[in-house]
Amino acid sequence: MGTPLDTPTEQAEEVIDRLQEEYPEPEISLQFSNRLELLVAVILSAQCTDERVNAETEHLFEKYKSPEDYANADEAELAEDLNSITYFNSKAGYLKNACQQIVEEHDGEVPDTMSELTDLPGVGRKTANVVLQHGHDVTEGVVVDTHVQRLSRRLGITEAKRPENIEDELMSVVDREYWQNFTHWLISHGRDTCTARNPDCSECLLEDICPSSKVQHDVDLADGSEW
Repeated sequence: MGTPLDTPTEQAEEVIDRLQEEYPEPEISLQFSNRLELLVAVILSAQCTDERVNAETEHLFEKYKSPEDYANADEAELAEDLNSITYFNSKAGYLKNACQQIVEEHDGEVPDTMSELTDLPGVGRKTANVVLQHGHDVTEGVVVDTHVQRLSRRLGITEAKRPENIEDELMSVVDREYWQNFTHWLISHGRDTCTARNPDCSECLLEDICPSSKVQHDVDLADGSEW
């Protein structure tokens, strides 16, 4: 019990097999109807729950419908429109500046390459990967959010600590066809069972292969802390 398979690749494959059966139709939880809305939602989701973002964007998308709307917005007013979002002042600046760049350099269209997206203010690889996968149907990497970061370490698939290093390792052990859904499977499992502070190891479908299982082990490999 609580013993991982011999290699990270085998471990990842087994995790995928089980989570794919548990969550056969994984979906992104952010709500959007076009690429701009997706970009905005993902920028806002940094260190904020998707539920909170969805509640905020429901009215935001009625007011701001184009990159020009954000680019020409009064930044203080835009920040006020985001005031239930974490770091809303900074994110208002990101949205305004990113959309100015989209208008000036991309003819008002959300870019479709990793380099162009990550050149936008407030957009890192995680955000760019989400926009590419769900806005442009392009998969260049694995989205590493807090759930993926926690579970991939907790399950012994990687020992890397930084998101970019975790992504590199996941891309080497997870088949490319699963890169997009792998994120959604770990997010779903992280929300339902393998929570940050009190995972329900006794009811976990991965417990027997998890080297962090509280049933058999004393250390949470996600952060090296003792249970």
